[in-house]
Amino acid sequence: MADILRVQGDRFLDRYRSSFDYQQLKAFRAIQRCRTAALGGHRDACLRCGYQAISYNSCRNRHCPKCQAQARERWLAARERELLDTSYFHLVFTLPHELNVFALENPRLFYDLLFTASAQTLLEIASDPKHLGAEIGVIAILHTWGQNLLLHPHIHCVIPAGGLSPDHHQWVRPHYPFFLPVRVLSRVFRGKFLAGLKRLHRSQKLQCAGPATTFADPPQFAKLLRRLHRHDWVVYAKPAFGGPMQVLRYLGRYTHRVAISNHRLLAFDQECVTFRWKDYAHGSKQGKMTLGATEFLRRFFLHVLPKGFVRIRHFGFLANRLRASRLALGRQLLTSNGSTPEEVPAHEFRSESSSLWHCPRCGTSMMVIQRFTAAELSACMYFDSS
Repeated sequence: MADILRVQGDRFLDRYRSSFDYQQLKAFRAIQRCRTAALGGHRDACLRCGYQAISYNSCRNRHCPKCQAQARERWLAARERELLDTSYFHLVFTLPHELNVFALENPRLFYDLLFTASAQTLLEIASDPKHLGAEIGVIAILHTWGQNLLLHPHIHCVIPAGGLSPDHHQWVRPHYPFFLPVRVLSRVFRGKFLAGLKRLHRSQKLQCAGPATTFADPPQFAKLLRRLHRHDWVVYAKPAFGGPMQVLRYLGRYTHRVAISNHRLLAFDQECVTFRWKDYAHGSKQGKMTLGATEFLRRFFLHVLPKGFVRIRHFGFLANRLRASRLALGRQLLTSNGSTPEEVPAHEFRSESSSLWHCPRCGTSMMVIQRFTAAELSACMYFDSS
C-alpha cells in the first residue's frame, strides 16, 4: 500500500484533495511514510552475539495495513481474561446499499446508529422469554468495506451462547441453533435503524449533500424509507463455534482489519493495482480485480473513520460498567452447571508478528538500545555509509 501511495499519491491528491477531510489526509501521510526514515527509527542489538541493525519506525495509524498486528494481539490478550467457558455465536448486521450515501456525508452519526440499532435489536430480542429470556453480552465490530473495497457498512457481533436469567440465578442456554431467530432480528433491526435515521433527518442533523442531496427533500426521504421498509434486511448468523481458544482465533480475523491487507495485493505496475477478492454475491467465488491506482486509492480512503471513533464496542453484560461483576457471575453459574473452565494458552493465538524481532545470527531477541529522530537517522546513515 505504501508503495502505491509513493508512486501515485500526488496524482491521487491532485484529484481528490478538495473532498479529503483531515483524518483521511492524516492516514494518507502516515501510510506513505510508514517504516521510512521520515518517521525516525531505532538501533536494535543482540545482547548475546552483539549484532546490531537500524530499523525505521512504524506509523501506528489504525488504517495502516502494516501496523495492526501488535494492536490486535494486545486487544486479544485483554479479551482472553473476559471469555466465558461456553460456545459463541457470530452474527452480522448489514445495511442496504441505498443508505451508503448517508454514510459518506455523516460517517459518525451513521455508524453510531448502526451500532445502536444492531445492539438494541439483540438485547431486546434476547430478553424476550419467547426467544431466550436472558441478559446477553455482545462484542460488536464495525467493518465498512466489501471485498471490492466499495462501501459496505456492516457489524460483526460475537456473542456468548446464552445469558443471565432475569433473577441472575442461572445461565440460560439458547433454544435455537442460530442463537436467535434471524427473521425476527432482521425486521426489528430494520425498524430501529430506519426510525433512528428518520429522527436524525427530522432534527436536521443528517447532512444531505453530494449524492444524498435528493433526500434533503422530506417527501423524497419518506419515499426512500417506504421502499426500504418493503424489503427484508440481511442479518446473517452462523452456528455456534468452539470455546475460548476458538473465539480468540476467530476474533483475531475481524477486530483490527483494515479495508485491504497487503497480502491481498498481487501486482502494481505503476498505473494499475491487482488484488485478490471474493465475490460473496456469487457463492464466494475467488478472483482477481484490477483497478487504476487512483480509483483503488479512492476506494481505500472511503474507509478512514472519524477521529476518535470507536469501532469495537461492548454491550449487555459485557458493557464497561457491568463487565467485571457480570463476568464473575457468569463464570460462577456456568461452573455450577457442570462446565469446566478451559485454559487458553497465550501462544495458541498470538501470531509471530507480535513477538520481538530475533537476531538473524543466533535467534536471540533483539533489544532497542538507541532511538533516532528523522534528522538524527539521516546523519547516522550518512556517517555509517561513509
